[in-house]
Amino acid sequence: MDIGNYDDAIRKFHKSLDIKPLPISSWDFYAVNFDKKCDEVNDLKSLSRLAKENSWAFNQNVIKEELQDKGHVIVITDAKLNIVYATKNIWQMNGYKPEQIIGNKPKMFQGEKTCKKSLNLISSAIKEQRSFETIVTNYRKDGSTYKCWIHGQPVLDNKGKVVNFIAFEREVA
Repeated sequence: MDIGNYDDAIRKFHKSLDIKPLPISSWDFYAVNFDKKCDEVNDLKSLSRLAKENSWAFNQNVIKEELQDKGHVIVITDAKLNIVYATKNIWQMNGYKPEQIIGNKPKMFQGEKTCKKSLNLISSAIKEQRSFETIVTNYRKDGSTYKCWIHGQPVLDNKGKVVNFIAFEREVA
């Protein structure tokens, strides 16, 4: 019996499978990415459900792009600015888990070093029901500050009434 032919046959078979083995040391790295993808999928499902419940007249592909492609944090408030949803990736930005901020107002992230001019811009845009984009100094759960880029806009229902506000956020230098 010729073992060389057997080895060649096995090599060809393995190449045909299109399976890439991972070294054991890389499993943790891939598991983190897997967890991130799972969180994104769960967030997208929850946001889709929220959109349906509130009859959003809003392109949901934007949400997918902002979350998956750009990695932005998404915060949704009701029309009275109470937080009703935050994506799970908010924890990496400010140390809060979504369930810790639900029911609060976004002002919970502001403090002494938050620029009043930026806050006035946001307030005016909300009152006028228009989009805004700005950078504010926010506070993490541990009290440290970070610069937060925010692009916010009203979300209308199918009848043209503001039912939510949505903010796409990320930490900037």
